Amino acid sequence: MKLAVLIATTAGLAAALPQGVARRGVGRPLHHSGPNIRNTTYPQYSSNWAGAVQIGTGFTSVYGTITVPSVHDRNPNAAASAWVGIDGDTCQQAILQTGVSFYGDGSFDAWYEWIPDYAYSFSNFRLSAGDQIRMSVEASSKRAGVATLENLSTGQKVSHTFTSTPSTLCETNAEWIVEDFQEGSSLVPFADFGTVTFTDAYATGSSGTVTPSGATIIDIKQGNEVLTNCATSGSDLTCSYTG
Repeated sequence: MKLAVLIATTAGLAAALPQGVARRGVGRPLHHSGPNIRNTTYPQYSSNWAGAVQIGTGFTSVYGTITVPSVHDRNPNAAASAWVGIDGDTCQQAILQTGVSFYGDGSFDAWYEWIPDYAYSFSNFRLSAGDQIRMSVEASSKRAGVATLENLSTGQKVSHTFTSTPSTLCETNAEWIVEDFQEGSSLVPFADFGTVTFTDAYATGSSGTVTPSGATIIDIKQGNEVLTNCATSGSDLTCSYTG
């Protein structure tokens, strides 16, 4: 399914969103946002999103599992995030999302967020390269829900329940995304993450169950350089760094 999308400029949603809370133990203001730049012709390009977006109605849950990549970028401040979410693309007033971030210095962070509020780190959730992380977001209503991360390699599981949220979901987008997120008002240097594959990826809603197959595929393009290559295979989505 491929529908026309709204164009979000860097002066639009991203600039309007508040700056995120500090990454755990580092003290940098970091936040996630909708796609900063999005064209409406194929191929789809964004300056900060790579992955797959299903556009429909009534999405209430999104799931996906990744293997945490090993990132050792020449720039220790380089970073990227992988997450699942509801809304933020054609519906830009809210995003319910959770995921993990990986940094050029070899560190990791696990977080949850309901935009336009800040992203918050899960505490006491250990991540290592090679761990399998199951991600899920489930909306019990358009103003409430749960974000859950489970480390299938260690058996550890964390979740956060949203009961008082700053925005109302449209439930029209289901997403599996690798993101170049923002520090302050600028995108962080995008880390060479190698390859991230979302397996067991699906979303449920009023129209049934969908996977990334048949979704709108987005790649990150900054300036004249395309930095990712994303594609589906069955119900899986793979994004590779090409920069």
